[in-house]
Amino acid sequence: MNYILFDGTARASLLPFTFTRPVADIRIGILTIREKWEHYLDTTTSTLTEPYLSRKFPLKEAASNIGINGAVLPTEALVARIHDLREQQALVWQGDVIAFACAQLPAVIAPDSFEAIPLEGPVFRLQNTWDIFSRNGEALEADFTMLTRGRETAPVSGTNQLICPERIFLEAGATAEYSILNASEGPIYLGKQAEVWEGNLIRGAFALCEHGVVKMGAKIYGPTTVGPYGKVCGEINNSVIFGYSSKGHDGYLGNSVLGEWCNIGADSNNSNLKNNYAMVRLWNYATESFEHTGLQFCGLMMGDHSKTAINTMFNTGTVIGVNANIYVPGFPRNFIPSFSWGGASGFSTYHTDKAFETARVMMARRNVAFTQEDADILQHVFDTTAKWRNY
Repeated sequence: MNYILFDGTARASLLPFTFTRPVADIRIGILTIREKWEHYLDTTTSTLTEPYLSRKFPLKEAASNIGINGAVLPTEALVARIHDLREQQALVWQGDVIAFACAQLPAVIAPDSFEAIPLEGPVFRLQNTWDIFSRNGEALEADFTMLTRGRETAPVSGTNQLICPERIFLEAGATAEYSILNASEGPIYLGKQAEVWEGNLIRGAFALCEHGVVKMGAKIYGPTTVGPYGKVCGEINNSVIFGYSSKGHDGYLGNSVLGEWCNIGADSNNSNLKNNYAMVRLWNYATESFEHTGLQFCGLMMGDHSKTAINTMFNTGTVIGVNANIYVPGFPRNFIPSFSWGGASGFSTYHTDKAFETARVMMARRNVAFTQEDADILQHVFDTTAKWRNY
């Protein structure tokens, strides 16, 4: 069977993270949603996404296809229901197509395109950006159970103090030294070749993915995820940091999501709670307005390739687009469009020639090439987000 992960109706509400990736490539828990599905299905998947993303994330069709909503996280029960689908049938939950079977992809993926089969019971579906951190704990628990079932952890150094060691798992080559690892409130997972340096205080749930690094003296509260090749320090609370991003110095990051190739300057901080304890509103690209999150704690949403200088400060509920560079002291506004350059005193446009050169240099430091596909995607983002850059 050929499996295709499609973006679905949530894509616009998951911007800025879906500016540069399909919905299924969002990381929540330990793995991306795509990696979860491929683990459950024991096969690879392809992608039905926006045309400008399709060159990097191509679609593969076959004589028989199963489409799966990329915003939905898998369970064994859901996978079983999907395997029972016959051609032109679809599982529908709360008016949204969760999965369908077909010989030829329809022009529009909607319940009335198929024989709709109601899906009852809970479904774990991302609907908004803040779901990525607010539901990270349950996703991390599920991934930890799936990845460690029937396996033994690599040895954990005796220099550490462990609380609930049965809930701590190290993949091959992972190391931790002279740190306190407390898994009483959630599991702790260190991916292959991940490193926890000396003097760290880590309270689960926590995932440090492959080749990630926690530098000395960090204080990390779960549920928090640091993606592959990420590097962190300082104080971090209930946040998800995608791959190749760095928060490598002191400063606070709480109830936040950072995309890939981001860098947070030393002593930068974000607020995650308003002074009046009111519920937080957050910029929503789909409605082009600030929407209620229903959350009292909500921090920073930062798209790929965005960066801050030292001592940068962010108000509660700040959304930063792709390839923004914030460096002026003071609190900038709480929606910063993609390709913005500046800070509290104002912004100008961060033009693609400079932005691409920075991306090229940064990625080369991690032995990753900045490809023409990457440039084309970012150019599309630059062009389509111009309407928000009123400088």
